[in-house]
Amino acid sequence: MGATEPNILLAALIEEAGVSRAGLAAHINRAGRSRGLRLRYEHTAVARWLKGQRPRGQVPDLICDVLGNRLNRHLSLDDIGMATPGTGPAAPASTLTGFVERATALWRSDVHQHPHRLALPTVTGTSAVMPVWEWENPPEEADVSRDGATRVGAADLVTLRAARTHYELMYRRAGGIATRSRITAFLNSEVAPLLRGGYSDATGRRLHRAASGLVAVAGICAYDADAHGLAQRYFHQALRLAKASGDRGLGCYVIALLVNQSLFLAEYRQSVAFAQTALRAAGWHITPALAADLHAMQAKAYAHIGDAGSALHCIRRAETEAARIRPGQEPDETGYVQPGLVEVKVAEALLRLGDLPGAREHAATAAGTPAHDRGRVYRLAMLTQIELRQGDADRAAATAVEMAERARGMESQRLRDRLRAVREDLLASGCADAGRAAELIDGALCVPL
Repeated sequence: MGATEPNILLAALIEEAGVSRAGLAAHINRAGRSRGLRLRYEHTAVARWLKGQRPRGQVPDLICDVLGNRLNRHLSLDDIGMATPGTGPAAPASTLTGFVERATALWRSDVHQHPHRLALPTVTGTSAVMPVWEWENPPEEADVSRDGATRVGAADLVTLRAARTHYELMYRRAGGIATRSRITAFLNSEVAPLLRGGYSDATGRRLHRAASGLVAVAGICAYDADAHGLAQRYFHQALRLAKASGDRGLGCYVIALLVNQSLFLAEYRQSVAFAQTALRAAGWHITPALAADLHAMQAKAYAHIGDAGSALHCIRRAETEAARIRPGQEPDETGYVQPGLVEVKVAEALLRLGDLPGAREHAATAAGTPAHDRGRVYRLAMLTQIELRQGDADRAAATAVEMAERARGMESQRLRDRLRAVREDLLASGCADAGRAAELIDGALCVPL
């Protein structure tokens, strides 16, 4: 684990063991004396380990012993996030059991919402691509059954599916910042024990599918809170759980979330590559709603790259797939692809390509289509931006007023960014009604998150 990557496994174990940093350092010093070592660690050394530094010599083994004794279980160097790369047998994290332990360590750590969790950096290059590659390619899980003290039953799966719906609706109504702590607590207290429980292969696949849906929503909430490194890790976890479930369509949905995040981070070529992977690998498992969204996001990425031909081709594909959507024939996860979603994404692509009339037509259609409040704020913000670009400042101010009123009560960094951008553009327009719209936006922004 590199110096820029916080050691979330060690952090989670320290919290689980109920020991302070200074206390752990003192225990390490005492354990070292039993081995003839003269150690003088203080809490500052533990802080460096938590930031990703690996101590030399026998100290990692001492950490395993001290924390293992307090937790009454054996801990390996991999368990504490200090395995030496390239040594020993295949890393336990490569197995499903090892993955579950690492995933649940992140959930445990995230429940406490320490600032450095929110500041986790996003991974790039091979580290960003590998989870998608591993999802697409063999080997698959031959058997996900597990022996455990807690037997997982049908009622547990019903609870997890209901929880995913509950937290997704909470996110749409209140925003990711307000929802994130609730869903991470649920993952830690309810989902983690079930994944470590006992189940057959068939039940296990349904369990991993339900867990993947919940973890994906946790990632969405972290993304909405501007914690992109954390969101990316949740999306990667959701993708691994989806693979264990055997549901290719679910994995495709998770990749769509990664495509959306890549767009926000201006990783446009990565967005295209991920979308193409999802469309290729899911095959007939992909639904029209998901295909429409992936093509629309590709159109946005191509527009940013400046490839107008590919962008327009993807727009046509997106609109064709959107016409095939049949309510009631889509899984719960693709419920976000509501009428008007494809249109507003097409509007973004056309705006980037400089087609203002086409962008306004699509944005107006999207804004005039019923949607939940979060979706309406997004659509109205896009329509306001286009109206301003066309010089229709009075109309833009009226649209912005409705946008600001809809945004009240939501705790979302993404929506706040949109509101601020609209406010600045309105005031720059010099429109007579811009002041009232800006005042309403200020009211939505004045309460700290």
